[in-house]
Amino acid sequence: MKIVCLDGYTENPGDLSWADVEALGEFIYYDRTDKDNPAEIIERIGDAEIVMPNKTPITKEVIDACPNIKLIVEIATGFNNIDIAYCKEKGIPVCNVPVYGTYAVSQFAIALLLEICHRIGHHDKTVKDGKWAACPDFCYWDYPLICLEGKTMGLLGMGNIGIHTAEIAKAMGMRILACDPWETERGKAVAEYVDLETVFKEADVFVIHQPLLPSNTNIVCKENIDKMKDGVIIINDSRGQMVVDQDLADALKSGKVYAAGLDVVSTEPIHSDNPLLDCPNCIITPHMAWGAKESRQRIMDTTVENIKAWMAGTPQNVVNK
Repeated sequence: MKIVCLDGYTENPGDLSWADVEALGEFIYYDRTDKDNPAEIIERIGDAEIVMPNKTPITKEVIDACPNIKLIVEIATGFNNIDIAYCKEKGIPVCNVPVYGTYAVSQFAIALLLEICHRIGHHDKTVKDGKWAACPDFCYWDYPLICLEGKTMGLLGMGNIGIHTAEIAKAMGMRILACDPWETERGKAVAEYVDLETVFKEADVFVIHQPLLPSNTNIVCKENIDKMKDGVIIINDSRGQMVVDQDLADALKSGKVYAAGLDVVSTEPIHSDNPLLDCPNCIITPHMAWGAKESRQRIMDTTVENIKAWMAGTPQNVVNK
């Protein structure tokens, strides 16, 4: 069995082992494949039966040019880089890793929020630059310090990550509102389910925890930001295409949005002319919320299990049944 991994570096930059995948067949590995070069993708897949992409596009063109493909195993949760409908038509199961970073991603969302509330990194730098040593008082702060107790978090999405984020926020004394079409008992234990308009209207902190869908693409736009409270905080470590970058930048500059904590933007890597780069009170990190070693090991383990299950005739985590 020939297995090719097209873009494995972000999953394993060297601190994990591919040994369990190598044990399953002839394993060909690439750190990166040019996503804009179908010819390179096709050449690298060649006659492989199993393809392991992360962000590399697996299009109809690629599938038709590589007729030996029998299984596609996404080494991530999102699979919008794969033409799953055409794979289904061709009888090719597509498997993903549905749960691996619940705690890491929710922890990161809270970290972004707490950094906005306290600016710990900034104040650490001022101390090391000598500001505290020269201060006439025993303390100072350069940004308003925000206590979250009693404030309302509005969550767009209450899957595993959203629920865990809500649990952490509730432990800090926050009121939780959630908008999600699927209500669960675990969700009800920590949040009040409401419609989206109520979340927009009442949230002091608006947090996005949904997969990217046609229904939520560009949902954080001028029209909806205008419905939010003046001084709202927006947190997004889900998918950047849910936010209109320019609209958020305008709202940050006007003060309508007090601050934003973003781990994702609409185009990644971020373009040098992205309007959010020079915005006040906007913290941007490079799509790293998912990347804890423990989370990536779960991706590796589930990927191996997905391949083994397919080999045994009982495929699991199939997204195009």
